Amino acid sequence: MYDFSQYGTPSEEWLKVSSRIPAPQPNLSLVERQGFLNKQRELQSAKEMDILGPMVRTFDCIIPTQDKSHLQARFYTPANSNTTQRLPVFLFLHGGGFFSGTVDSEDSVCSRIAINTGIIVLNVCYRHTPAHTYPTAWNDTHDAFEWLHDHADELGGDPQRVLVGGISSGAYLAASFVLEKHLGRLSVSRPPIAGQVLMVPSLINIDCYERIIQKFEDPSVCSLQQNRDAPLLSMSTFRLFSDLLQIPTPNVDDLRLNPGYASTSQVVGLPPTVCAVAGLDILRDEGLLYAETLSEAGVPTDIHMFPGLPHSFAMFPELSEVQRWNRVMDEGISWILSKPIATGRFDIKLE
Repeated sequence: MYDFSQYGTPSEEWLKVSSRIPAPQPNLSLVERQGFLNKQRELQSAKEMDILGPMVRTFDCIIPTQDKSHLQARFYTPANSNTTQRLPVFLFLHGGGFFSGTVDSEDSVCSRIAINTGIIVLNVCYRHTPAHTYPTAWNDTHDAFEWLHDHADELGGDPQRVLVGGISSGAYLAASFVLEKHLGRLSVSRPPIAGQVLMVPSLINIDCYERIIQKFEDPSVCSLQQNRDAPLLSMSTFRLFSDLLQIPTPNVDDLRLNPGYASTSQVVGLPPTVCAVAGLDILRDEGLLYAETLSEAGVPTDIHMFPGLPHSFAMFPELSEVQRWNRVMDEGISWILSKPIATGRFDIKLE
């Protein structure tokens, strides 16, 4: 039986920062709330781009979808990169509960990754709820991956070194797609994926949690209970975002919807994986348990814990752990590309 509750006590630094968080905007409609969140994220990214902007080359593109629509996307290349050399490509999927996020809101994170790792980053703005319900974002991820390979020459990318990853809901999409491809259900003609980066991932549908709760002798120590009222992503907010996907009868055995329930035998052979979780996050335990499954299956797995911090703590640059968060992503990508050997150990790194 499991108990990771020791990571859920709020850190002293978080308690100081959280006292300065503005109160949420009351009485906003869904559309207004979506616009407000997007604007706040874009403003923060734009501020960081004042420094990062000169160090990257960017290019906007349009990705067609299987339902005859299109996605906005942007790719980022280090300004000092050798344009004659094929580079690895990181397909990045943003967080936001399938509800918020824009191409502009991810400029800073994608630029930083490109600058610090020397690779190409493709920032894909999959479609959001409430206008687009399940499985639109999942299909968009597949379409983006196919488009990336169709245009690898134009991007200057190496199709043999494509990584997929993201944050929160973006990590959910990444984990789902990587597993589906691994199981031979999607993009079977494309080269194997080089690795995946899962930052504070959601991996199990909110209505399929019974199996995970059963792994804890005392349900109160499970992150779903311990952190149900946690800041930034409470259970009520998580329920709101999940309900907007409009999945009428989620099936616990559907691995596209619940990649976190893949068995050891099903994940054998998955590519190297970076998994980062926050201790004060309701999603903490599903991330750790999936990472353990990968480790036991012989998948090279780099596991990082941010004790006492909530789900979206990286939005607060004044937190010292945000620097570590950035390093986990950047160094994790480099680690994946080094073709690491599995240790077989479930090793949770705290620093």
